[in-house]
Amino acid sequence: MNYATLFETIKGYCENDFPNTSFTDSAGSGTATFTSTEQVDTFIREAEQRIYNSVQILALRKNVTGNTTTGNKYLTVPSDWLANFSLAVIDPITGGYEYLLNKDVNYIREAFPYPSTTGKPTHYAMFDDDSYILGPTPDANYEVELHYFYYPQSIVDAGTSWLGDNFDSVLLYGSLLEAYTYMKGEPEVIQNYTARYNEALAMLKQLGEGKNRQDMYRTPQARYPVK
Repeated sequence: MNYATLFETIKGYCENDFPNTSFTDSAGSGTATFTSTEQVDTFIREAEQRIYNSVQILALRKNVTGNTTTGNKYLTVPSDWLANFSLAVIDPITGGYEYLLNKDVNYIREAFPYPSTTGKPTHYAMFDDDSYILGPTPDANYEVELHYFYYPQSIVDAGTSWLGDNFDSVLLYGSLLEAYTYMKGEPEVIQNYTARYNEALAMLKQLGEGKNRQDMYRTPQARYPVK
């Protein structure tokens, strides 16, 4: 399901064109308009955020490579970073990956108290929203690889998305929940949409946090008795 189809499906299910709404702007001196498109786009974006924070699917993973700076214990995180999966230093000779242990800033400060003491980093911590702190301070410009959690581009902006292509049911019912809540709809309908959303979310969890984390070589296939 692409964006155009999702947009029309939401309006069709809700039997509502979501006409433009005008209201007093934040300054209190004029009028602002919440357009029909802005309303539906908001429903979709809110549903995406809810889904992405409920299930860990592979589409939420991203990896980048970069370099530490000799004598600088800080490493900048990507602008779209949300959470860590792993950080590794790549050995310049063997090309082997040496994964850093994630700790807090207090640990790094105590375990590696002297910034002038350098070496190959073995630990890291989130220093703030924009940077890691490494321990010990790098003694060379090491190549590093970061795997991290991020929000993929919304289907609103891209026109398509992994969810729309592979699991449109959870995106649709998540958007309908947002839309019907906005409409202050009947509790029974909201309850029905909630049940359908939870059912679709459970199936997505089975894929993202179950099937995508195993194979049939080590994990036997599910078997059901034949009657």
